[in-house]
Amino acid sequence: MAKKRILLKLGSNTLTKETNHISRGKIEDIGMQIAALKDDYEFIIVSSGAIAAAKQFVKLDNHDKDVFVKQALASIGQPHLMRIYNENFSDLGLHTSQCLLSYSDFEKKQTKVNIVNTINVLVKNHYIPIINENDTVATDEIKFGDNDKLAALTAVLLNVDILIIATNTNGIYTKASINDEVPETIELVTDLSVLEKEIGDSKSSHGTGGMQSKIDSAAIAKAANIETWIINGLEDNFILKALKNEISFTKII
Repeated sequence: MAKKRILLKLGSNTLTKETNHISRGKIEDIGMQIAALKDDYEFIIVSSGAIAAAKQFVKLDNHDKDVFVKQALASIGQPHLMRIYNENFSDLGLHTSQCLLSYSDFEKKQTKVNIVNTINVLVKNHYIPIINENDTVATDEIKFGDNDKLAALTAVLLNVDILIIATNTNGIYTKASINDEVPETIELVTDLSVLEKEIGDSKSSHGTGGMQSKIDSAAIAKAANIETWIINGLEDNFILKALKNEISFTKII
């Protein structure tokens, strides 16, 4: 039986557990789940967190909100982020590799072929590709979407079975339940236009995307017949629990 392929998108809020530094415990939790599932699933990760990783070590002289300062922080933080992944995953017998992509890569036919071929070789040889946007030369993720769109485009390109977007909520909540301060998860979605009416415009404390960018990403995946799961990545074992339907999350089919 062929393994199912999951693209796991990890935002900064998940990786920091809503603190000001990358959580080794959370990365270990993710690695342990991948190790437990590796006989049946193959994983590709799209990971934010380079800027958050840099902020643990440096404070640059310019204003943090300046896009060029963020690009510089991403350049400093990306090696630290990969080191944390590598150290935690290798302890579990997992091998990692780094892939830096830009949105322009998805506009060139030959580049797309190269991405697919490279990542397929890595996965076949039991390496987990960890993808981030090349923030040092590109600003789309920094400005707009916290890698949600990059994850969706990559999911389509690599023909994955499930796109999992880890966030800091139990999926997408109904607007009425948020107003009543008793959040209720919308568990199954087949019509994205219905979902659009339910979301707010809030953004996370570390990430740059809100629920709108996740719905936009789900639309890209849905057009390619890929399921999108929006799950609370702060929960321990969130992938394992979602696969067993032991937690509430939003599934978009």
